[in-house]
Amino acid sequence: MPLDPNVELLLQSIEQNGESGGSICDVGVEQSRQFIELFGSLGGTVDVARVEDLTAPGPGGDIPMRLYSPAEEAVLPVVVYFHGGGWCIGNITSHDGVCRKLANQSALTVISVDYRLAPEHTFPCAAEDCYAAAKWIADNAEQLKVDGSRMAVAGDSAGGNLAAVTCLLARDRGEPTIAFQLLMYPVIDGTMSFPSYKENAEGKLLTARDMAFFYDNYAGDDVDRRDWRLSPLYAPDLGGLPPALVITAEYDPLRDEGEAYADALQQAGVEARSSRYDGMVHGFFGLEAIVPASAGAMEEAAAALKYWLK
Repeated sequence: MPLDPNVELLLQSIEQNGESGGSICDVGVEQSRQFIELFGSLGGTVDVARVEDLTAPGPGGDIPMRLYSPAEEAVLPVVVYFHGGGWCIGNITSHDGVCRKLANQSALTVISVDYRLAPEHTFPCAAEDCYAAAKWIADNAEQLKVDGSRMAVAGDSAGGNLAAVTCLLARDRGEPTIAFQLLMYPVIDGTMSFPSYKENAEGKLLTARDMAFFYDNYAGDDVDRRDWRLSPLYAPDLGGLPPALVITAEYDPLRDEGEAYADALQQAGVEARSSRYDGMVHGFFGLEAIVPASAGAMEEAAAALKYWLK
């Protein structure tokens, strides 16, 4: 279907006002880090009953986190959230609104993880931070007032990649137990070879050129782009992983690889499905305030989390 009219207006506004200053390849990481915080604020915010800043010990030092709970005292299942941004940009602030809305709509506690970013910290630092954070949350569930026996991981874009990798690490290392994975337009295949990379190479918030930049800064030339810690699609065994919902966008270079991952999980005996949002672009999740049609994705995500963590 055609590009959603509100998405088209958003893209035009970004281009006309020059908020990003251009592609990350041209303006660099620092300016793009400022832009993603501005972009994240466009979706609006909501009040949440309980918000706390936390830290967890990690392999490279303390990992900042922020907890969002729709209840002051109730011990709720927990969703560990990993933000997007190509492993290079994004933080707790850029995804604050998304996590607030997800906590309220799912009636679950959400904990957002501020993992180390590239190029300062390269592969596999982000993956190891995310795994360490999830394990620490499970190990310290009582003091956090969450139900560590009912845990999901979630993430968008590179955060979806990190959620998928965390599930693989948790399975292989024997802990923590993860009940569900919610992957929003995840980065899954470092070969960048699916047809949607050509179909949506230019001009839709995320470009093929941007993704090449992200891979170069996170993994460099020394990492095999089929290493499953970078490209979960190439894990030798996808069996025994948590159920998954993979949300994709029609006009996204990452569309096909996300859907391929859901198919691969199904073939490995995992209960998984993909859900494509037509007319949408990469980054649409949480933009209900300016793209009303994107609300369905938040509703679908919240419903899936409630179902699998009930």
